[in-house]
Amino acid sequence: MPDAMTNVGCFLGRLVERESQTVLVHRGVPFSGARLRGEVDAWVERLRGHAVGPGTVCAYVGDYGDGTVSLTFAIMQLGATAMPLAESALANMHDLLAIAGARLLVRFGPDMSAASATVEVRGASPQNALIERFQATGHAGLIVFTSGSTGGPKGILHDCEKVLEKFATVRPGWRTILFLAMDHFGGFNTLLSCFAYDGVGITVPQRLPEPVCHAIEEAAAELLPTTPTFLNMLLASGSLRKSQLSSLRLITYGAEPMPQPTLQRISAAFPNVELKQTYGLSELGVLHSRSKDRQSLWLRVGGEGFETRIVDGQLHIRSVSNMVGYLNAPSPIDDEGWMNTGDLVEEKDGMYRFLGRKSEIINVGGQKVFPSEVESVLLDAPDVVEATVHGRPHPLLGQAVAARVSIAGKEDSNVVVQRLREFCRQNLARFKVPMSFEIVEADAQANTRAKKQRPR
Repeated sequence: MPDAMTNVGCFLGRLVERESQTVLVHRGVPFSGARLRGEVDAWVERLRGHAVGPGTVCAYVGDYGDGTVSLTFAIMQLGATAMPLAESALANMHDLLAIAGARLLVRFGPDMSAASATVEVRGASPQNALIERFQATGHAGLIVFTSGSTGGPKGILHDCEKVLEKFATVRPGWRTILFLAMDHFGGFNTLLSCFAYDGVGITVPQRLPEPVCHAIEEAAAELLPTTPTFLNMLLASGSLRKSQLSSLRLITYGAEPMPQPTLQRISAAFPNVELKQTYGLSELGVLHSRSKDRQSLWLRVGGEGFETRIVDGQLHIRSVSNMVGYLNAPSPIDDEGWMNTGDLVEEKDGMYRFLGRKSEIINVGGQKVFPSEVESVLLDAPDVVEATVHGRPHPLLGQAVAARVSIAGKEDSNVVVQRLREFCRQNLARFKVPMSFEIVEADAQANTRAKKQRPR
């Protein structure tokens, strides 16, 4: 067991303190602190048998379950470095393992249990220089990868001692749906908060409306941390009409811009639920945030341990809990500790409204178009349930606006395109009106993380 005075030691000690309480609900089965602690201990012995210790990178493929959660905590206890991977990473698994210098690869069966796990010891490979330097600290680490939307994925190394500082003060916990994936920093942050505070983590078999609603209802979940894209899917699915979700007290959303029409509809669908916009980056952590009100996209971000400023319209952040560094790229954090997030924002009275990422701006003949603005207009059109806007090459203008749209019910595609183009003309400047429309099913607009799948 790590020194109880360390952040990791204090965190793992919460399992002992809550030995008789439910800390995890997986596939409807409750796990007490004592039961999960037993699984952690078993993993510690198993990992020690493979010579896992401080600095050892342990990769594992799977989603939330008692096996994956207990393995994560065992890796932390041994001062090793956890590298969670989603099934979607299998295509470039070899490259990711090589970047991190992973020595162990654990694969889980469909039930995500420890009993279903197989451990593969990988052959000797060159150790990453950053990992070697970090190893000297003896601290537990975490590696997550960026999505690779601009270039190849970057490996991000975090010091778990730093990450856990924000959880040092015990606060009331929530019965929380573990929606954000394990290999996503936001998901890791959610998992930690469930156990650091007196909360309960509730797993879902799929990130789709029906199974999520079932999990909320069955386990009396209070908190749903999710994405605007999933909330749109939820509104369009009809699952709300068939579910009893009265236990929900808070819905948090982030990871992508929230369209104003979606926020208004969610607010109407959940009149007694608090709605909160969140903000964070894998490199810097999750910032404290407070929305102006439940129907506003303006929020205050920062708080203890974070500083913010705006430079050329882009948000810059300085954090005490920022990453150790990239494993395979130069650090984006300057000598003074500031990082340019690439997020374009408006500022008013100390509050921010996010406009979108600079890399996603569409340049139409020298005029800028924010995809989120056009998407919000399209979502206000009758029967539109989802819209994704992107730029496409144009021989004269450089780029043109294109839209993928999902509609409710059946309607001739030519009629849909005609009425949507006219609706946009009435509500947007001419250069912002999409030149092309593609009608697709709503589920085709989301990726495996329930985020908008914006064509490149």
